[in-house]
Amino acid sequence: MKVSIIGMGYVGLSNAVLLSLKNNVVCHDIDTSKLDCINKRISPIKDSLISSYFKNKKLRLTTSECIDKEMSKSDFIIISTPTDFDTQKKTFNTSSIDVILKKLNSLKSTACIIIKSTLPIGYTKKVNSLYKKLKIYFSPEFLREGKALYDNLYPSRIIVGGKDKGAKKFANLLKKSSLKKNIKILFMDSSEAESVKLFSNSYLAARISFFNELDSFSISNSFDSKQLIDGICSDPRIGNGYNNPSFGYGGYCLPKDTKQLEASFDSIPNSMIKSLNKSNQLRKKCIVDDLLKTKVKNIGIYQLAMKKGSDNFRHSSIIDIIKLLKNKGKNIYVHEPLITNQSKIYGCTLINDFDLFVKKVNLIVTNRLSSRLKKVSKRIYTRDIYGEN
Repeated sequence: MKVSIIGMGYVGLSNAVLLSLKNNVVCHDIDTSKLDCINKRISPIKDSLISSYFKNKKLRLTTSECIDKEMSKSDFIIISTPTDFDTQKKTFNTSSIDVILKKLNSLKSTACIIIKSTLPIGYTKKVNSLYKKLKIYFSPEFLREGKALYDNLYPSRIIVGGKDKGAKKFANLLKKSSLKKNIKILFMDSSEAESVKLFSNSYLAARISFFNELDSFSISNSFDSKQLIDGICSDPRIGNGYNNPSFGYGGYCLPKDTKQLEASFDSIPNSMIKSLNKSNQLRKKCIVDDLLKTKVKNIGIYQLAMKKGSDNFRHSSIIDIIKLLKNKGKNIYVHEPLITNQSKIYGCTLINDFDLFVKKVNLIVTNRLSSRLKKVSKRIYTRDIYGEN
């Protein structure tokens, strides 16, 4: 098969590596530096398994700087460009996808076009109606940053919004490239598939919020959060996983997906979905209030990325905490090795020399513990109980 993939973020690149094991894959991105990295077999994103596959596997992987006639004749074209949430319009900004579909339509593409970007419910149905000669499907992705290739090799499930031959052909393409046996494959209406993605991420946000509010309760009452969580999660109906307190959910997906689902409810009665964003904001305030009790003036922030193994701190909850602390007159210093070309971020001084960073601050705030912090453990503030994401 010839597969073209547009957008080389976590979703696009992990799918490109996965599918290039058995198919000819062409990668495209408007950021040509990413294409240069791919050509040199250097991962432009932080994912240890992608780096390992680049080094050790024979991948049928090439790049293209443009969407042309040749690409339009691929068997499959996967679109995985960003869809940020537009707070004014209260919907995802799908302009990057709109431009691509318009281009493919003008090229009279014969490919099965698979959108893996997260979409507002009903988008796929709308564009299929608009471009009647194109075959457009939606297939949601369920990946973790830093483990995107692993989650593609061992998928929790494969979902395709469509029930025709093209949908089944694409599901089979993914299945053949994965290493997991007995993968659950679901075919459904495109709008139902779009809903699955939004509800899945909103459920995860709700679970995070639940255990964060439990932890806020524990802080207020001087309880041991671990005792509460261990007792609650011993019930198999609740179970472990996604129960480690944090400073709030963040990253690229959960904040925007919960907002999109809330907007999708519109006039449909609900209270839980619309409470998620408020709960997340209250959690950050709780953390700041707890930090203010320390009376410390110089506070260090150890890394902006909220997950281990991630190089992405977009919409990280620590950013709001930094802003709230600065408004209270605290001196904030940030240690973030990912940033090497500037001395300030969010109005705070960057100190990338770890020893100097430790000397400069009285308290070190970190969302997740690191072995590097062991020697300063008495000066650490975290809500990390289990030492995992």
